[in-house]
Amino acid sequence: MPENGMPGPVCDLSSVRESVCIHTRKIFDSCRDKDCVEDLRFYPTASAMELLSGCQMVRGGTAELLYVYTDVEPVTFNRGFYSIDMRFFYRVTLQVGTGTPRCAGAEGLCVFDKRCILFGSEGSAKIFSSDTVIDELDIPGRMRTNLPTAVVEAVDPIVLDTRVDDGCKPRCCECGLTEIPAFIARSFGEELVFDDGGRRRFYVTLGQFTLVRLERDTQLLIPVYDYCIPQAECSCGDQEDPCGLFRNVAFPIGEFFPPSTLEMPKDYAATRSYCACH
Repeated sequence: MPENGMPGPVCDLSSVRESVCIHTRKIFDSCRDKDCVEDLRFYPTASAMELLSGCQMVRGGTAELLYVYTDVEPVTFNRGFYSIDMRFFYRVTLQVGTGTPRCAGAEGLCVFDKRCILFGSEGSAKIFSSDTVIDELDIPGRMRTNLPTAVVEAVDPIVLDTRVDDGCKPRCCECGLTEIPAFIARSFGEELVFDDGGRRRFYVTLGQFTLVRLERDTQLLIPVYDYCIPQAECSCGDQEDPCGLFRNVAFPIGEFFPPSTLEMPKDYAATRSYCACH
């Protein structure tokens, strides 16, 4: 058996056993973005609308990315390039001050549209496949063309700011949402309010980190060392020794000795926590 049997850096190619052809998705192009999305319309739930109608203060809260709808279309007169249209659906919870010491949470929907253009090469093959069904006849899969597949990776956004429009000034024409996927609506547990009836409107500014790539089914020839056999044992932890678990926890010195100065957060985790608490 070759010595290099685990994933990692390759130092000696002499242990390669064979070359094999695999079917996988090859990444043809990719990009990353850091979007500061200003003034997204906040569509509250019915109970949140009642809470917001009489609120005295609204400040930043938290946001959860529920779903990203993607659509890939060829770019006219630019062979091999494709436009990727994305629609992000967020569940946003704002911290609302109602005159009591403790803020209440107002939940609602925000939607963000984004587009990018990436290279995805060309291909005109028609692809057919079969799905195996136990104790039944195999079912042929639906034909699909050899178009590239868009993959979007994103983290939950950071709530950077909130803004209130009380409706005192004339509003410009704003096309609101008319329809959302049913499973998005079910994520809130109650009806969303899309028609504010001329009342207050709330807008949210989000910070979104995104990776986008175009992949295409292809066959690749790769070197093989051996089968990838797991070496570590499956473990559920020592549930009979809670003190042993506690001994591995570092002493929280910072909780007993507060810092003399506070630094602004510099990474995603610290910034998201900072914006959610302040």
